[in-house]
Amino acid sequence: MFVDAHQHFWIYNPSEYGWITDSMAAIRRDFLPEELRPELDRNGFCGSVAVQTRQTIEETRWLLKLAEESTWILGVVGWVDLCARDVRDQLANVAQHPKLVGIRHIVQSEVDDQFLLRADFLRGISMLQDFNLPYDILIKPKHLTVAAEFVERFPNQRFVLDHLAKPFIKDGEIEAWATDIRRLASFPNVFCKLSGLVTEADWHYWELEQITPYLDVAFECFGAKRLMIGSDWPVCLVAASYRSVIGVIKRYLETQPPTTQTAVLAGNAEVFYRLAVSK
Repeated sequence: MFVDAHQHFWIYNPSEYGWITDSMAAIRRDFLPEELRPELDRNGFCGSVAVQTRQTIEETRWLLKLAEESTWILGVVGWVDLCARDVRDQLANVAQHPKLVGIRHIVQSEVDDQFLLRADFLRGISMLQDFNLPYDILIKPKHLTVAAEFVERFPNQRFVLDHLAKPFIKDGEIEAWATDIRRLASFPNVFCKLSGLVTEADWHYWELEQITPYLDVAFECFGAKRLMIGSDWPVCLVAASYRSVIGVIKRYLETQPPTTQTAVLAGNAEVFYRLAVSK
């Protein structure tokens, strides 16, 4: 059984989800566990990891509550204010929940391209290891060089790069991104999610062949033991169905050994997030 390492839930309202533009009207509504579960079942997944979308502690608690009610939500990547003076207290509060498996900040939206290197943010990151929590890196290609400098400071902290740093698949740009990805992947404590790729391609005309070169780079530099599948549902629905999105990675893996398929589709997420998965 597979594990979807990256999906979201939300109760939509325009003020808190302003990033959902007119072109993304298909996802301007609520997305809750009862809608995802059938998709997981149909595609061979035993569960998922729910990832934050709003930078509020209230959302983190809400996601943890959903995970209590739906046992197949195997873990939650939540948010705390890593720049706050009381960040240790915030972490201590939410880390009591056994299904809190990670922390994320929406760095891609920060005005400061050097945000990852801010002293207060670094202080917050330095505390995650005390709570056995990994950190999801959500950035764009322009942040990759800074991200490498960032992770170099924390050799014992688990990191995972979301969405391959959102490469410019629609425009076919790959060389500069590939160079920077290789540098980040040189740190063995950094994993990567094969997620969010169809939304970086042309939403209406993408094909697997356009995404394959980016997957080739990912497998070359991270290797089979540090990659994990993620749907990025429901964001992915602006470009493709759940089955189509998952199918991109499954089809790519068809030429890989069974051990690689098992690792990418389930095992790596279980190890990285330390998930309790029923066999």
